[in-house]
Amino acid sequence: MSISNPVTKLILGLSLGITSWTASADEGGVGFWLPGSFGSFAATPSDPGWTLGATYYHSSASLGADEASNRGGRVTVGVDARADLLFLAPTYTFASPVAGGQAAISLLAAPGRERASVQATLSGPRGFAISGNEKDSVTGFSDIFAQGTLRWNQGVHNYMVYAMSALPVGSYNTNRLVNLGLNHWAIDAGGGYTYLDPKAGHEFSAVFGFTYNFENHDTNYKNGVDSHLDWAASQFLSEKVHVGLVGYFFQQLTGDSGAGATLGGYKSRVAAIGPQLGYFFKVDERKWYANAKGYYEFSAQNRAAGWNIWLTLAIPLGSGK
Repeated sequence: MSISNPVTKLILGLSLGITSWTASADEGGVGFWLPGSFGSFAATPSDPGWTLGATYYHSSASLGADEASNRGGRVTVGVDARADLLFLAPTYTFASPVAGGQAAISLLAAPGRERASVQATLSGPRGFAISGNEKDSVTGFSDIFAQGTLRWNQGVHNYMVYAMSALPVGSYNTNRLVNLGLNHWAIDAGGGYTYLDPKAGHEFSAVFGFTYNFENHDTNYKNGVDSHLDWAASQFLSEKVHVGLVGYFFQQLTGDSGAGATLGGYKSRVAAIGPQLGYFFKVDERKWYANAKGYYEFSAQNRAAGWNIWLTLAIPLGSGK
């Protein structure tokens, strides 16, 4: 099989890093890194210019009735949560080489809604104790995330490095069970590889990274250092369509700390796998890209786990030449 090089795409390496009960087992189930953020073609260069990425994300996750976690400055038991978010990610890819590679910068933010219920609240931020069910929801905006990437191509082999941080301005309230903002700074960086053989139609991508978190001064909680691996494999059925599998592995390397970490280190991990379908198509002679992927989580420890789906559309906006 021979296919054209699918270079116009959403930079899926954007860290979506918003409050999601499936994101990590850091404070409140909130982690800077959202597993699954990287996907197919993660390290392949793109066409120069502007691209707008839009991703609808839905997650459903739960924590057992006998499992405790820190939520909103309190200790809770049992979690059932849903999240619906729309990530918007404008990306500019430079035409001039940087260090022999292709540089790009991205911004990302997400409006959305989260809902959660807990089976019991054992202690609260003012020392009170509550038993029985408690529900909460929030509609608002995430923090604003910025990322820089650098990519190199050598035939069928593609390499990349990235670094990112965030402006913690998202919807946040210490007394809420769910939030769309982190309320703390964090830095994430890593590297990745993509194997793309246009003749055979084979594609494989993997990106590995680490997150360093700063303290949330409103709750005196500091998340530990996280590691994460996102991977994807696919086969082109034609020049336009590819199908395959996606997965991720998340592992917290150091424990949580600070006066607010009443459950101790609370290190977490989770793995996930699922299907994906991608489609390239032209609109006014520009190549757009649509992708659908889903993950089923397993082997979770100290975190809410379940399933999530991603529906992505990448829209090329203009030339960078």
